[in-house]
Amino acid sequence: MAKIAANTYVADRGWTLRSIVLDKVEAKKSDVRLETVMRGQPASVEIERVEQSGGQLVVTPAPFAYMSDWTLHVGGKSYTRKDVTDERIEGLDAFEAINENGVVYRIYRPKSTTPRPLILFLHGGGECGTDNVMQMVGTVGAMRLAELYPDMYVMAPQAPPRPAGEGLPPMNREFKSIVMSGEHGWNRTYLGKVCDAIRGMIASGEVDPHRVYVTGLSMGGYGTINAMSVGADLFAAAAPICPTMTPDSFEILRGLVHAKIWVSTAYVDHTVYRHKYITDAIMELRDKGNRDARLTIYSPEELAAYGIGTDPDLPLRELFAENHSSWILTYHNEHGILSWLTEQVK
Repeated sequence: MAKIAANTYVADRGWTLRSIVLDKVEAKKSDVRLETVMRGQPASVEIERVEQSGGQLVVTPAPFAYMSDWTLHVGGKSYTRKDVTDERIEGLDAFEAINENGVVYRIYRPKSTTPRPLILFLHGGGECGTDNVMQMVGTVGAMRLAELYPDMYVMAPQAPPRPAGEGLPPMNREFKSIVMSGEHGWNRTYLGKVCDAIRGMIASGEVDPHRVYVTGLSMGGYGTINAMSVGADLFAAAAPICPTMTPDSFEILRGLVHAKIWVSTAYVDHTVYRHKYITDAIMELRDKGNRDARLTIYSPEELAAYGIGTDPDLPLRELFAENHSSWILTYHNEHGILSWLTEQVK
């Protein structure tokens, strides 16, 4: 089997394949095919370029999800992701990998000799684990924040995975039955350790204690709300995106009377009751006088501008799942949410 390298990057939709490099392989473009699976059906991916360089074959396809099932056919041989011997992720080297006090995280450090602000990014449920990589590539997030704010620290911990053999809970549960328990995900014990790591950076003079921010998406949006309770003294402001709503997170959110918080989400997504509890909590905060409690609900037109929900043939359930990617808009600073977040001072 030839040595295979995959050159990848993190796009709006997450981990994306840029090119595949095969060592000591020769072929013409007409000899190369790339197949993947889209919406459960086999599909062909356009090959944009095939080049020979220094004894290597470089195959550049149209952008597509690297994590999807794919097969590259070159002549009479076939290769899949399992055959890749070198996964290269553009921008990952800017983040130092750390395992501290049981917390697995990566951190981008700005070049500075004075205390700088820090943004804590909390990933969604699909990126839990211990590899210290998936939280960086599963969705747009930490790398985008480092690009936008190169003079700030960006910390991206990876939440503990579910126990082996324990699958995800069904999506159609009643709200009152949803409980985030155990030692996986953004549980309070783990978030406490994350907050302690940040406090250590403040104590060492690296981080500005008045400008620590937290943002996250989906399960990480839940984690953002939870972090505002666990580390109530730590954060200047928070920006949860399409947060998982549970009885616990609802109670925490509606109790953040003095917090600066801006929630954003799509007009509807795969958890249809999400919006009721977000809206109820934010309106209650504003009724109690918190003018720093904000809510943005992205319209179908705003989502469509980023290619979200534009396929007229999408079944309703798949459309709702598609809309869940509303974090793409927030991390493009729609409505100035990120600008607002990073301007706040505790």
